[in-house]
Amino acid sequence: MIDHVTIRVSDRAASEVFYDLVLGTIGYQQSSRDEEYTVWRGQFSLAHADDERPVTRRLHVGFGAASRELVDAFWRAGTQSGYQDDGAPGPRPEYGQDYYGGFLLDPDGNSVEAVHHDRVAGRVIDHLWIRVADLRTAMAFYERAAPFGGFGLARERADRVQFTSLDDTFSIAQADEPTEQVHLAFETHDNSPVDAFHRELIAAGYCDNGPPGDRDYHPGYYAAFVLDPDGNNVEVVNHG
Repeated sequence: MIDHVTIRVSDRAASEVFYDLVLGTIGYQQSSRDEEYTVWRGQFSLAHADDERPVTRRLHVGFGAASRELVDAFWRAGTQSGYQDDGAPGPRPEYGQDYYGGFLLDPDGNSVEAVHHDRVAGRVIDHLWIRVADLRTAMAFYERAAPFGGFGLARERADRVQFTSLDDTFSIAQADEPTEQVHLAFETHDNSPVDAFHRELIAAGYCDNGPPGDRDYHPGYYAAFVLDPDGNNVEVVNHG
């Protein structure tokens, strides 16, 4: 499953105000904050951008809501506070018969959705959409990487591909301007898949962004990092 997603923002304080408002409306409060990260329920976090790690752009994140009424409240809270509408609440039958979503833009222009459907599993992040410069090239990467997080290829179209786990989904979509600077972490429950992820992706020619090993986020945190073809940071982590 998706363990966590981290975005880089141009103004941390402004983005905290936005995400506190809209995520609080659907029941997700900040779980921690330190000098680098602001975190909601351990699954979504933001950090200030810098010269080495620029702002995240053109990402779509869908946050799970427990009811349609909460989707409405999410969108209403955002638009009434002056944030930009990206799609009013309503059914989206193209995504599923019971799919109901409402969309806003965050302060850096990323698309943020509250969604309710029958598979919402009580997790903060329901799904991601990542825009890519070359769908086939990105697909080759994620077909190798995604199984280490329990994801399999579910749907394939000419312009997009969807991967699913038992609890969540992510899609990659062809775009003239790809998503930039997102960090996506897949969860596993043993160190050996972390090692295998890094070994197999590096052997396939992808760029190392951190070899397998313990990290100081908490005791037992064991992870490895590889860059996808568009330069996004993909992690597999075992929390011990």
